[in-house]
Amino acid sequence: MPSQRQYRHEMVFFGNLLHQRNYVAAMDGNLSVRLDGDRILATPTSMSKGMLRPSDMVIVDLEGHLLSGRHDVSSEIAMHLLIYRLRPDIRGIVHAHPPTATGFAAAGMALSQPLVCEVVMGLGSIPLAEYGTPGTQELTQALEPLVPQYDAILMSNHGVVTYADTLHHAYMKMETVEHFAQISLVTHLLGQQQPLGQEQVEKLIVARSRYQGSHSAAPLPASCGSSGNHRGTRHPVAASGGNDGASSLRRAGSRLERTGSMPVKN
Repeated sequence: MPSQRQYRHEMVFFGNLLHQRNYVAAMDGNLSVRLDGDRILATPTSMSKGMLRPSDMVIVDLEGHLLSGRHDVSSEIAMHLLIYRLRPDIRGIVHAHPPTATGFAAAGMALSQPLVCEVVMGLGSIPLAEYGTPGTQELTQALEPLVPQYDAILMSNHGVVTYADTLHHAYMKMETVEHFAQISLVTHLLGQQQPLGQEQVEKLIVARSRYQGSHSAAPLPASCGSSGNHRGTRHPVAASGGNDGASSLRRAGSRLERTGSMPVKN
């Protein structure tokens, strides 16, 4: 097991990556690591994740009380503690606001279609949690039903949280979520999707057990019939989350194609 010193340096490294990839801005986001059964190492509040030093981290107990550190504890520590409590297998958590995935969350659209085999194997499905005010019980209550089965969750009008057996794997899941969101956005702009079928999804269940870094028990997304996309089946993109988000994306894509610029609302 890595030492506390190694964990602190890991958090600096992955905090820098989040900032470099524009997954966070200003003082957004937070990371944490489970040190042992009673202590959590976490990034502090009100600090850029691109400017952290190892000595900036704080250690809290399972109630969120500060045990050591010269900075204040993040108001979102309760989200981390909830995940550690519900998932004994988890040792690292990343919360960020990657633009495309957060755009889907703000549009009320889950990333639940089986469009990319690697994503299906690595994450299963990426659900959308109801909105909860950050730093309050509303947020933890919205997340609680989803945490036991999923390793990545979109939070409505907020961002994304990913978690894994190491901080490294948790960060990689964040990259996967954002990459998949970008691919999904392209399918919306094109106006159609070709989801994997039941047969292909079932094969991925077997493959997932051998997939490096995947230890998730997350349910796989619903397949699209038995034939999937190998029989020429295409599906018009439909809005999800009870809104017209997909239609808006298609309209924006049409505008981009005609004019070379996206529409701007004042």
